[in-house]
This record gives sequence, C-alpha cells and structure tokens, in this order.
Amino acid sequence: MPIYNVQHHILLTPSQQDDLAAAITRIHSTKFSTPRMFVNVVFTDTSSTRTYIGGKQRKGNHIVANVRSGPSRTQDDWNEAAAQIAKAWDEIIGVGLPKVKRSDKEGVDTKLRSLIFLGGMIGGLEAGFVLPAAGQDVQWMHENWDAFQQKAREGDEEFAEMVQEVEERGLLGANGEAERDKRRQDRLEEMLGWGEHA
Repeated sequence: MPIYNVQHHILLTPSQQDDLAAAITRIHSTKFSTPRMFVNVVFTDTSSTRTYIGGKQRKGNHIVANVRSGPSRTQDDWNEAAAQIAKAWDEIIGVGLPKVKRSDKEGVDTKLRSLIFLGGMIGGLEAGFVLPAAGQDVQWMHENWDAFQQKAREGDEEFAEMVQEVEERGLLGANGEAERDKRRQDRLEEMLGWGEHA
C-alpha cells in the first residue's frame, strides 16, 4: 500500500538495499498493522541527476513515501516511524567519516537528508485488491481473507507469506487488538527505557 522511494546519490550495494528495504518494511508493517506484502520500496539512483537544495546544485539522499493517512495515524506515529527509518539508515548505510585534516577533500555525504511522508493516497489497487482507507486494514483483511487464502492455496508465494504473517501476528484476532496492544506496550517500554529500549 505505501510506496517508499529511496532517492540516493551514493552507491548502495545490493545488500544495503536489501537490508534497508527489510527495515522500512518491518517498521511500517508493525507501526501501522499493514501486512509486509503490501509495503513497497523502490530505489532510485540520482547520482547523475541534477538536484538542488536551497537553490544550489547539491546532492542529497531522500526518502519520499506515498502513504494512506487518516485519523488513526497521528503526527506522532509518522514522526516515530520517520525516526526509526532514519536510525535504520544510519545503521545500514552509515553517516560517513569526518575529515581528518583541513586539507582533506570533503567526503561523500552519506547522511539521509530528508524523509517525507505524503498522505495523499486516496485509493487504488494492489495485487488485484482495492486499497483500504487508513486505519481500516483489519476490516479489509477480514473482507478479503477468503480470497487471500485462496491465492495462497493456489501457490502464490506472496499471499502464502502474507497469510502466515497475519496469522502469526494475530492481526485478525479481536479486530487486531493484539497488535495494537503490543504497539502500545512497546511505546510505553520505550518511554520508560525498559525491555529492548533499556
């Protein structure tokens, strides 16, 4: 459902792209109860594209995501997702090395300059299914569950993985309450510095 366009002027290795795509997918799918199958990540090499920052020709690494926004997804939710993705960028890509002496030439800027969420996704199709409104993922999964399972039984690997993920995460049980409760618990532990955030 969301489409993340990673615009990079630096060379990203296939393993860096794989790891960053996996991190973005994990972050978005757990933050917003979206099955991983519906999180799309595209890499665009902008190294030979003229880009401008502040009216001057400069290079930068950016992520622009077209997402579904709505009242169930707050500004804080998007800011937390952005912070987690930026942290993943730093861990996977790195932030470059500082100059050692003044005569050294400026190194390549490997930092993520911006991450922008565009919430204008008002409808569409993905994998043959009409996209749900933001916050309606659980209801949408209930409505399409038989068709998802049928595709999985017919050997569609993506749908087989999605069905397994939805069942493992309990996204359909009690209208997705188990997943929401886990997110609330994680948020509390992060604020208190407990658990994996200690």
